[in-house]
Amino acid sequence: MGKPASGRLRHAALALLAAAVLAACGGGSGGSDPVVVAPPTPEFPGLPPVVPETPTPEVAPTVRLAVLSSPADRVMGTDALVEIEFLEIKAGARLEVRSNGADVSSAFAYNDTTGRLIGNVGNIAPGANTVEVKYGGYTSRLALTAYPASGPVFSGPHQSPFVCEYTSFTRLGGGVFTPENDGKCGVKKLVSYFYVTTANARSGYTPPAAYPANMSYITVNGKTVPYLMRLESGSANRALYQSVMLHDFLNEPVPSPTARTKGWNGKLVYTMAGGCRGGSWYRQGNDFETLFMNEYVHKGYALVSSTLNVSNQSCNDVLAAESMAAVKERFVKSYGVPLYTVGVTMGSLGNAYQAHEIADNYPGLLDGIIVSQALPDMASSALLKLHDSRLLNLYFAASTVAPTTTVAFTDAQKLAITGFRQIGNLAKMSEEAIRMDPVGEFPASMPVTPRYHPVDNPAGARATVFDSLVNVYGRTAQGFAQRPMDNVGVQYGLAALNAGTITVDQFLDMNDRIGGVNRDFARTTSRTVADTGALERAYKSGRIVNGGGGLAQTAIIDRRDYADGNVTGDLHNKIHSFSMRERLIKANGHAGNHVILSAATTANVSATLTISSMDTWLMAAMADTTPGKTKAEKIATNRPADLQDACWIAGVKTVQPQTAFGAGTCNTAFPAGTTPRMAAGGPLSDDVIKCQLKTPVAADYTPAFNATQWSRLQLIFAGGVCDWTRPGVGQQALAGTWQSFGPAPANLLFDVTKP
Repeated sequence: MGKPASGRLRHAALALLAAAVLAACGGGSGGSDPVVVAPPTPEFPGLPPVVPETPTPEVAPTVRLAVLSSPADRVMGTDALVEIEFLEIKAGARLEVRSNGADVSSAFAYNDTTGRLIGNVGNIAPGANTVEVKYGGYTSRLALTAYPASGPVFSGPHQSPFVCEYTSFTRLGGGVFTPENDGKCGVKKLVSYFYVTTANARSGYTPPAAYPANMSYITVNGKTVPYLMRLESGSANRALYQSVMLHDFLNEPVPSPTARTKGWNGKLVYTMAGGCRGGSWYRQGNDFETLFMNEYVHKGYALVSSTLNVSNQSCNDVLAAESMAAVKERFVKSYGVPLYTVGVTMGSLGNAYQAHEIADNYPGLLDGIIVSQALPDMASSALLKLHDSRLLNLYFAASTVAPTTTVAFTDAQKLAITGFRQIGNLAKMSEEAIRMDPVGEFPASMPVTPRYHPVDNPAGARATVFDSLVNVYGRTAQGFAQRPMDNVGVQYGLAALNAGTITVDQFLDMNDRIGGVNRDFARTTSRTVADTGALERAYKSGRIVNGGGGLAQTAIIDRRDYADGNVTGDLHNKIHSFSMRERLIKANGHAGNHVILSAATTANVSATLTISSMDTWLMAAMADTTPGKTKAEKIATNRPADLQDACWIAGVKTVQPQTAFGAGTCNTAFPAGTTPRMAAGGPLSDDVIKCQLKTPVAADYTPAFNATQWSRLQLIFAGGVCDWTRPGVGQQALAGTWQSFGPAPANLLFDVTKP
């Protein structure tokens, strides 16, 4: 299927026009084959619209300017991919394009995919810039704001210390990085090639040698192409990145925005991985999950990722979003705008919270996400469970750690109190809480000298999730990160008490002695109290994922590997998929853009199945031109009919609405546990950090309290108990998308340098 006749004639006319207007400036046309579907002009909902100005308002517009590689006010580096659309053809008129006064007309070429001119415009410097185009007596000027390629743009001041790790980076295609020596961990771009042999092994290829006899060939987009991968590696935003795509080196030009390879289907997969453990801060990172995956490559996808999109190397989702923006900008400058971008979380650790956070808070970077082992976010779903588990584990422990329980509990009672389905999960979650301990886990590459120690180096770098996000949360008077963490008024074991699983005395003893943690994550007799500023910003900024930002218009496939039955414990419990769904419903009134596919192992839910379904979904939404229909509505109404909630039991698929609880084939096979906070009465949405309080009333408790017990309850909860019928303290709507923490001024929410 090609373009309609009228479309082909217009493209032909524009191609001739392009040749004419560019001939005098040295530009030319691209060499790509026509693509049936043109990529949409990138949109970044939430940022102020950028409208080109004109000093010739009396002249009818002849051209329209747009930046394709990034938001116009958030360009990174010294160039930007700019598009010129002709609104009127002027016979004999010459096109002139200038960047800060320098003639850059020769950078433009005709793009047959869109029928427009595009070019990487250089001569851009940090700060304010102007790109000007003149054609047929009309002048249009586009203001650009640029930032260094190393950042920051909107993530706030650079984290320090910061260890460069490019010398230990294991590259997929081999080779050694050449440092830029810029003091920002920068390296020079490196392009290499490798191929897949007829024996299904990978081997390096050095251009321009003849193709090896054992090189295999595959069919992509109806074309037979060499199974030869172009691997681009480099640095952006202090991260290391790689992109990979099929490229027939000997028979195709160097890929560019106007010369796409036959093996690329025009679509992009951005991978994410990790789990905020092992020293997830103060480092560049030196690894990520492989980009080479047959399921995607065979379908013609390009793949890209960066080391700062691996949360085991950087547990900072704002920095991850900025890194994704930087790396995707590099990709667009090199290869052009993709039809769409799908975020795919890799490995058993999932990193789904990063995908949720980026999609909701920085829309336009991802059109769809395929997540595995999902938690809605780190700030609430993960850390609440870990904080509470640490306290409960210490309370239950038969050790000398004080205060300990004076009342014995059975394993069955502990499960009822925690909400878990396996007793091993309690100790496991307590151990996972180390990410809130300022001396818990530093990266091995980080020198000892700058590390925090409460006595030896109290001003040192602290190894916590909160300190990693200090630009969002702010600092205490001591210089530590403020914390959105609280358990005041939480009645641990409330559901177990009302079910008759534990006694009133056990309930009272536990809540009397449970305590909290201090800034150094040491046990305290008093409860943990959240910092007001951090709490409010956690909601306003989307660190506690709202679901009503960009996620409202994102296609979401949630691949749930059942982990609740793991006897040694697992962070990635089934209930978290339903917490995310509940937030979508609260924010948008529905979850029509959210599909849950569960199984004993995600091997049953193949990547081929999910990417094929996602492709059908996104392409249908793109083709929906219903007047007045929003992107969110297009996503919700164009989900493929055969993409429904389902589970796989012993390899057999059962299509059935996935629910947190209740009867059904899927829930019988894969029953969900909850969390300590939910077992204390907290909501399924799991988004209340600090509850509002109320006076205890006897009607809330199934067992009767005697006078002594009731007095003790009132003493324990002198300020009141959690009122889960009301929003949390500081809980509020997302303040907007594309929020900045500096230096970008648009949508600036908080500047940690100006408390």
